Amino acid sequence: MTNATTDRIRRADAQRNRAAIIEAALVCLAANPRVSMTEIAHAAGVGRVTLYGHFSSRRELLDAAAAQTISRADAQLAPLDLDGDAREALELLVTSSWRIIDNFHGLLGAAEQELGADRIREHHDQTMLRVRRLIERGQAEARFRSDQPAEWLTACFFAILHGAATEIREGRLSEDAAAKVIPATVQALVSVPAAPGSRHP
Repeated sequence: MTNATTDRIRRADAQRNRAAIIEAALVCLAANPRVSMTEIAHAAGVGRVTLYGHFSSRRELLDAAAAQTISRADAQLAPLDLDGDAREALELLVTSSWRIIDNFHGLLGAAEQELGADRIREHHDQTMLRVRRLIERGQAEARFRSDQPAEWLTACFFAILHGAATEIREGRLSEDAAAKVIPATVQALVSVPAAPGSRHP
């Protein structure tokens, strides 16, 4: 066996081990946000030395797991047809985004604690751009409020979804209730304010 062949085998093994570690982290963190690196290594079928050879710290592993999760989420959201009525498109985007967050709120909780809000925001850049563009279109079509910047409404959109994930983790909100109140809350957020003096039905 040549040195080049040996190197290829080693690289392939390393790639498989890295992928297995990230997948194990996703599964373990979904079940227990406080899972240890030792437990993740065991679930991945590798030793601690191998795990730490790929990820020098829990923070580094969480960052890689979060990046993979967001990448997969973007791939799931990309095919959504958001070209129709802006309010209907937003409801579709909210519902689809919530399903993804609900599946990974354990990982999200661990990532928020160890990576911080700024790093979580960086991972969401592409997803936030999708939301902001939809809000800007809704504002241009007078379907959404325009008295507040689209950037701010986008930030509120994510705060609502992530806040709901926290409430579920803490046992203050059921998943069934979240599925109902989140779309209503987001629609209320972007609704055009009633004219002064007007009466609500």
